[in-house]
Amino acid sequence: MGWLHKSYKLSAVAQMFTIKSGPRLSEVGYDKIIEWARSILLKGNRLRENFYAAKSMMKPLGLGYQKINICLNFCMLYYLENAELTECMTCGHSRYKPRTGIGKTLVAYKKN
Repeated sequence: MGWLHKSYKLSAVAQMFTIKSGPRLSEVGYDKIIEWARSILLKGNRLRENFYAAKSMMKPLGLGYQKINICLNFCMLYYLENAELTECMTCGHSRYKPRTGIGKTLVAYKKN
């Protein structure tokens, strides 16, 4: 019967990750939602207490994720056939912030 409880926890964590990824919810926002959910559940509930704990629960499953760059104006995703583009096909905005200093690393304006 222990597997049943684990599958419910896993399902809850997976659903919360889906919610987090949709509206660009921050980790702090995720933690606030979890705090609220835990407050209305029965005492002794097993819902993970924050994003870090939930993420550590998912890591052993090998379910990776990929951060995808997004146009600053939300026109497009730099993904699949557009992964190598350096400016938006719709509005022409640059994908990357101007380089400052000596570093050669390109930093995208937005990632999700």
